[in-house]
Amino acid sequence: MTDLLTAVAMAIALEGIAYALFPDAMKRMMAIALEQPAANLRTAGLVAAVFGVGCVWLIRGG
Repeated sequence: MTDLLTAVAMAIALEGIAYALFPDAMKRMMAIALEQPAANLRTAGLVAAVFGVGCVWLIRGG
């Protein structure tokens, strides 16, 4: 459970860094995301989740 909370905290920190360093680019990226159909966002989210789980599995010695 500690590893999960650490990973969530790291994700929040990385996102915060992106907003702090590149606020205009993040605004543009959000505007582009709002224009996309829900199916595209769902597919991209699923691909990212599978990729992330695969990376964790490899790192942890899968």
